[in-house]
Amino acid sequence: MKIKNTKTVNIYLALAYRFFIVLVLYTFCRLGFYAFNHSLFQSISLPKYLYILYGGVKFDVSALLYINLLFILLNVIPFPFRYKEGYQKFCKWLFIVSNSIGIFANFADFAYFKYTLKRTTGTVYDQFKNEQNKLKLFGDFLVDYWYLVIIFAVLIWLFIKLYDLVKINKAPRFTWPIYLLHTALLFIIALACLTGIRGGWGFGTRPITLSNAGEFVDTPDQMNLVLNTPFCIFRTLTASKLQPVHYYDDQTLNAIYNPIHLPADTGKFKPLNVVFLIIESLGKEHVGSLNTDLDGGKYKGYTPFIDSLVSQSYTFTHTYANGRKSIDALPSVITGIPSIREPFILSIYSGNKTTSIAKLLGDKGYETAFFHGAPNGSMGFSSYTHLAGIKHYFGQNEYKKTGDSDGTWGIWDDPFMQYMAQTMNTFKQPFFSSFFSLSSHHPFRLPDEYVGKFPKGHLPVQEVLGYTDMALRNFFKTASTMPWYKNTLFVLCADHATVSYYPEYQTTPGYFSIPIVLYYPGGNLKGKADKIVQQIDIVPTVLNYLHYDKPYFALGFDAFKQGNDNFAVNNNDGTFSFYQGDYLLINDGKTNIALYNLKTDRLTKNNILKKEPLIAEKMEKYLKAFIQQYSNRMIENKLTAN
Repeated sequence: MKIKNTKTVNIYLALAYRFFIVLVLYTFCRLGFYAFNHSLFQSISLPKYLYILYGGVKFDVSALLYINLLFILLNVIPFPFRYKEGYQKFCKWLFIVSNSIGIFANFADFAYFKYTLKRTTGTVYDQFKNEQNKLKLFGDFLVDYWYLVIIFAVLIWLFIKLYDLVKINKAPRFTWPIYLLHTALLFIIALACLTGIRGGWGFGTRPITLSNAGEFVDTPDQMNLVLNTPFCIFRTLTASKLQPVHYYDDQTLNAIYNPIHLPADTGKFKPLNVVFLIIESLGKEHVGSLNTDLDGGKYKGYTPFIDSLVSQSYTFTHTYANGRKSIDALPSVITGIPSIREPFILSIYSGNKTTSIAKLLGDKGYETAFFHGAPNGSMGFSSYTHLAGIKHYFGQNEYKKTGDSDGTWGIWDDPFMQYMAQTMNTFKQPFFSSFFSLSSHHPFRLPDEYVGKFPKGHLPVQEVLGYTDMALRNFFKTASTMPWYKNTLFVLCADHATVSYYPEYQTTPGYFSIPIVLYYPGGNLKGKADKIVQQIDIVPTVLNYLHYDKPYFALGFDAFKQGNDNFAVNNNDGTFSFYQGDYLLINDGKTNIALYNLKTDRLTKNNILKKEPLIAEKMEKYLKAFIQQYSNRMIENKLTAN
């Protein structure tokens, strides 16, 4: 189809016009991102959003210059061959294809953001590089979000048409004055590109990074509205390095917060079996017994078996994940090390010598195993569990029965949990086992025979959580007939929370709220403590319950210990959320941004930072101690008690 009213212009004007096209398209992507995720961003006025759009231009320019440097160079080199038709056709498709990839990255986050609560970064390849079914996952994504595919296709069609509206003039006669002029323009454009990539110019100007988006927002989560996905990927392609921190001298630091745990008493070690059950996407919101205040007390949730288990178990009022991705969970739950900004497994410190509950119990003669129904190597779990000292890995490769795969992630939870129970029955006691479910993962499918059997709820994940809840019921029914059952401490938690429906969970605390439940069928471990507990507390809580008798390293706390000076922390996008007592402190790593009283302000609408400076100061002291211990021990490779 030929373009009508095509204009012929100077090559430099054509270059500026085409750059302007993609700048407008990125603004459209920013609008689309907000439209698809507006429920996750509360109380943004129109003037504020216009200011966010204005701020986003700086990041769009930087990203587009990264993407289009070659295209720009090919159009500004001062030689006449750049005017030839074949050369310009190559430049056109280089421009279209490279920018289409950037636009697609933005579109992907329209859907993916609600699961991670941050823009996709440079770790995305490492996160999925071990998946054996990348094409299948990609295909499922396109099918589930077909409407985004259609919008994307229309946008790219429009992009091509807009590109063709302008043609360049024929080459001028290249005399020496013309060469000199075009060479001067080359250097001017190069300087402009450098300035745009850096986000400014001047002796004191550092290249902009993700944190610079904070200049245009009121709260850290709004930074995602300023940023664009290609910029986030480019700026995080190289692994970030922690900087040494020296807030306190060693004596003061360890008095405030010490991750070396010493034996608390002289009680004899209890060689209980320990089984961790990590459930995919099981946000606390979905468990009825942990939300008796929702819907005026009528809320039932979607996990009736977990509800029955909670009544026979020990849990806590405020329980949090330390991350928002599956890959964040294992180091937190098994090693007691959270992910700060980027997954620990993918960081440059992942090769540090660490301890884990598996290693510590393995030294006591425990058999150790990990069960995950995905193809071996999925999510890098097999590599991590090996480093964590887990001796036996049971995945899809070891599961010999055919016909039980969901066709995407691996073996359905119900048959795989039965396989796990039977396999653990062959272990010599005592043993440590950890299970990671997968059926409640997007695309939220059910085995054909269970379609329509569970309440659908407001969110797609809730129906599938009903299936996984049934799988847990069947697992415990089978396990209860086995000789090791009553001598076993079960710990049930989620890897992370997921999309939310209720306003109470559409907050920073809500986005990280998960169940953490300890069940000991052979003992009297029942109750509920009014306490903050996080995933990294699981290791010290379990070890101290067993009366583990040697020093060990874990960044969490013993949840059964008296007192409320313990805290929880998560850092998903460079900003710390720090929970202690009744309060939540938001800190960007340098400055306190907000303080909320979660007891009186569950929806986190009232920032009381200026009203309660002493509380913020006390919490900041503990946060600084955590940052110093975390950063310095990572850098110095001191993640063990030795």
